Amino acid sequence: MSRPPAYYIPHGGGPCFFMDWSPPDTWTALGAWLRALPSELERPPAALLVISAHWVEEEFTLLAKPEPELLYDYYGFPEHTYELAWPAPAAPGFLPKIRRLLDAAGIAHASDPERDFDHGVFVPGLLAFPHADIPTLQISLRHGFDPAAHLALGKALAPLRDEGVLMVGSGMSFHNMRAFHYEDNDPIPGADDFDAWLRETLAAPAKERELRLLRWDEAPGGRFAHPYEDHLLPLMVMAGAAGDEAAVIPFSGRALGAPLLACRFG
Repeated sequence: MSRPPAYYIPHGGGPCFFMDWSPPDTWTALGAWLRALPSELERPPAALLVISAHWVEEEFTLLAKPEPELLYDYYGFPEHTYELAWPAPAAPGFLPKIRRLLDAAGIAHASDPERDFDHGVFVPGLLAFPHADIPTLQISLRHGFDPAAHLALGKALAPLRDEGVLMVGSGMSFHNMRAFHYEDNDPIPGADDFDAWLRETLAAPAKERELRLLRWDEAPGGRFAHPYEDHLLPLMVMAGAAGDEAAVIPFSGRALGAPLLACRFG
């Protein structure tokens, strides 16, 4: 039995898939791909483990709330988007295993018994798993955004894939809020520079891929694409969990003028 792949996905802009947008097709292609994502899996996952750009702590932190609700951590959107529901169950049975894996790797970690699922979890979750029937786990990013630490986190968590856990890094491959074109989808000047570097990096052998990711901020357009790298770091975790697996790009498109891609390992 093959293990589930590990994904890095663009999760869109807030609750963008559940509201009117202009132009109206801004998020159509990405939404369609996210809805179809389960068709790429051989079987339903035993659990879903999400690393979201929207949860950052001083050390890696496990969501340990027995019955997580939704954290509507977006602002200024239509009222109905604060009534979205995605009652996915927690997966407490995996928490001891995760703690043992992190301890074995020497990775300090904490637990949060009050945290709810942020929109980096429930927005793509509503599209890919609308029945909310997959037990779901979440682990935070670590403040400081050290790429090596996040690659190491992915390596430590990789054995979970052998137990049927689908790992998802939820972010955006371009995330410069000031550069987005909010009234059209015309290409953002300079945005494709980092996209080209990222594609080249993902196509490289695993060892070279890792070295390039460690120096992402030296890439052409790196800091323009990610002035604040919270939406890129979930990729580091998935690359760590991939080991020697090759990367493929199952989705690429453009939204708000920005090039966006998803990546699958395995």
